[in-house]
Amino acid sequence: MAAAGSEPGSDADELGELECQVTEMAVKIQEYRATVPEQLKNALTSIIEAQRPVLADGSEPGTSGDPNSGQITSDKDVLGDQMFQKINLLRDKISRNVAALPIVLKRLKECMSNIDKLDSQNTFIHPAFKRKRTS
Repeated sequence: MAAAGSEPGSDADELGELECQVTEMAVKIQEYRATVPEQLKNALTSIIEAQRPVLADGSEPGTSGDPNSGQITSDKDVLGDQMFQKINLLRDKISRNVAALPIVLKRLKECMSNIDKLDSQNTFIHPAFKRKRTS
């Protein structure tokens, strides 16, 4: 009988201990939510800054459009031919991606309309291929 009397007390102790653990976890989660985004931002910023090429002091901020030819020759001397070629290649890739963006958007809209047409039909579609509705 003594064992039966100690059961409710131990259950209450376990319950209290679990509640303490839950509150500790909640505090830790709250701290992580407050600190992790800032840490990720700082890490990303430092990585981007480390990968940024060092330009000459004479470089001016502005758009990355077609620079004038005088600036190209001065940058070429400072950066070296290989780095200059890499920068030009990157600029070309970016401009091609921007030029292809309307085509990609058109295809995306077509695919979305096809999906909507399939949703309006009363055919069986496997759940793995259905979109999740967010509201």
